[in-house]
Amino acid sequence: MAKTAKSDRQAKIDQIRSKQKGAERRRGFMIVGVCVVIAVLIVGAAAYRPIKGWWDLRQFNDTDLASIGAPASTCQEVTEKKADGNQDHVPTGTPVPYKDAPPAFGAHWNEPGVAPAPMSRKLYTEGDRPELETLVHNLEHGYTILWYDETIANDDEAMTELRGIADKLAGTSNFRTKFIAAPWTSEDEDGKDFPDGQHVALSHWSAGGEGVTDTSKQQGVWQYCPSVSGEALSDFMLKYPYTDSPEPTSA
Repeated sequence: MAKTAKSDRQAKIDQIRSKQKGAERRRGFMIVGVCVVIAVLIVGAAAYRPIKGWWDLRQFNDTDLASIGAPASTCQEVTEKKADGNQDHVPTGTPVPYKDAPPAFGAHWNEPGVAPAPMSRKLYTEGDRPELETLVHNLEHGYTILWYDETIANDDEAMTELRGIADKLAGTSNFRTKFIAAPWTSEDEDGKDFPDGQHVALSHWSAGGEGVTDTSKQQGVWQYCPSVSGEALSDFMLKYPYTDSPEPTSA
C-alpha cells in the first residue's frame, strides 16, 4: 500500500510539473507572439506614411503641374512693390522685421549651410521649416516660394497637392525648378495673416527683368490664392523665372 500511495503521489507531482511546463511554454509562446505583433505594428507604422504618400501621389503621375489643384482664376491679381535688401546680409540669428506677409525681399542671413536653404528640398512643414531670414536669401537667388497657412496644413487633400507639386519640381540641376513650399504660421511676423479668404501666397524677388542690374528696378512680387493652384504657380514662375532675380546664377 505504501508503494502504491508513493507512486500515486509521484504521478500527481509529475502531472503538476507537466502542467506547469505546459503553462510556461504557452506563456513563452504568448510573449513571443505579442512581441511579433508589436514588431509588425512598429514596422507597419513606419512604412505606412511613405507607402500612403506614394499611393496618394500616383494620381499625379500623368498630370502636368498646371492641372494640380484649383484653376488660376481663383487667385487674386499679381501685385508688385519696390524692393530693397539686395546683398544686405545680417549675422545669422539676427531677427529681421519684415513688413509683408509673407516677405518677398529684404535683409537676410548669409551663412553657408544655413542660408540659402538647399535646392534639393522642395516642401517644408512647420516642424522643419527654415527661418524667414534664410528663405529670403532663397528669394534673392531666384526662387519662387509658395507659402501656405494652417488651413492648408490641416487639409490632407491640399497637402497631397503640395507634395504633388513638389514632386513635379524635384531636382537640383535645372534652375527653372527653383521652388520651395513653406508654411506661414501664426508666429511669423507677430501673427500677420494673408488677406481674408486667402490661404496660399506666391512670392518672388524680381530684378525688374532678366539681366537687369539696376537695383532701383527691383520689386517684390506676390500672388494670393484661396487654395493650392498648380496653374497659378506655373503661370507665376513663367512670368517671373529664376533669371529675373538679383542673384540668379547661385543655387
